[in-house]
Amino acid sequence: MKPQAIIYLLFSFFVLIISWEDQGNQAVAAFHQEVSQEDAIRLRILANSDSVADQKLKRDIRDQVNASITEWVTGIESKQEAMELIESKLSEVEAIVEAELAAKGLNQEYHVDFEQVDFPTKLYGNLVYPAGEYQAVLITLGEGLGENWWCVLFPPLCFIDMDQSNAVPQEEAEEVEVVEESDEDVEVSFFFVDFFKGLFDSLFGDDTTTVATNQ
Repeated sequence: MKPQAIIYLLFSFFVLIISWEDQGNQAVAAFHQEVSQEDAIRLRILANSDSVADQKLKRDIRDQVNASITEWVTGIESKQEAMELIESKLSEVEAIVEAELAAKGLNQEYHVDFEQVDFPTKLYGNLVYPAGEYQAVLITLGEGLGENWWCVLFPPLCFIDMDQSNAVPQEEAEEVEVVEESDEDVEVSFFFVDFFKGLFDSLFGDDTTTVATNQ
């Protein structure tokens, strides 16, 4: 095969790959939506430690607080109204925490705050929450050194199971998207593998056989 034909085929293959990746990136961008810091009220609970008991306590408190606040803000459309309502009920949130601690016979310190809280970039379903300060209910249990749990109180999205949500550094925000691989993706991947293998065989297979025969 002539060198010009080889160069043309390799160039065509390169263009094909770039086009495929660009279409994939466009699909991911269309699926995800970035949420402004001004549009959300969040909940963050810091466990005392990563021990089984401390993490279970965190989840129990999460369930109670989440159920109560979701009920309070349901039907509210204004963030300002939601903020005022949540702030007026912080004593009830403290009572929930206190009751859970008492039920487990724990004399553990805790803090319930409603303030601007610094968050790393978070991916919540198809919503991307950029790194920055968000108005949030922050519950700190004991030393607050354990794995944290977070969700969105307003608009109320805490019904989504985000117990395994992960934080990423801000500079990696564009890499947080995780797209499940479909059968179509697999087929496309195999297409490229087969195409490249066939191209390699057509470029070098015959020549290799000829050389071996002549020897």
